[in-house]
Amino acid sequence: MEEKKKLCGYYDYTVVLTYLGLLAGFTGIMFVMEGKFRHAAICLMAAGICDMFDGTIAATKQRDRNEKRFGIQIDSLSDLICFGALPALFTCKIGQNSYLAFGAGCLYILCALIRLAYFNVLEEERQDTKGGQRIWYLGLPVTSAALVIPAVYVFWNRYAWDARVLFSILLILMAGAFIAPFKIKKPYFAGKIGIVFTGVVEFVILLLGLGLEL
Repeated sequence: MEEKKKLCGYYDYTVVLTYLGLLAGFTGIMFVMEGKFRHAAICLMAAGICDMFDGTIAATKQRDRNEKRFGIQIDSLSDLICFGALPALFTCKIGQNSYLAFGAGCLYILCALIRLAYFNVLEEERQDTKGGQRIWYLGLPVTSAALVIPAVYVFWNRYAWDARVLFSILLILMAGAFIAPFKIKKPYFAGKIGIVFTGVVEFVILLLGLGLEL
């Protein structure tokens, strides 16, 4: 007989970072709506930091099959908001709601949705058959937006490129990479150190507003 639950869902410390990342993404969306693009980029990076370590924290607890499946689902749902909706809206607003920026945003969030749903299918199958840690990613992970978007924003702010063209092309390229079936090896210690170092440099520039206007 199934145990009666007081609340729907699974509640333990393994999902806290995922929830914090989601809130950071939502806060970033609010900043975009106010035209505070630097603050939005900071929120995007904060969501990326949460995503980087949520799996490590989840691995510290012995979870049953349903808890693992729940973790996969909420992680991807959070990713769709933080690294799908936020970058798409960011591009539309910074691109002055041009047709190009809107079209790029539509394509981007659609490809992010497809990739995340497909990842969920493959990840559940992998955990049921193989288990253990993932070694390869198929296609560009959507979380890469947490590094790429802020970096391009910094360069755009310094060199005053056409935001409508620059960010639209960026999103179109990333959208294609999300669903392209090429393999990317999951970064280990050295790779993570490089990612963290790059992220720290970007984060400091954004946080202090060094040479940034918006």
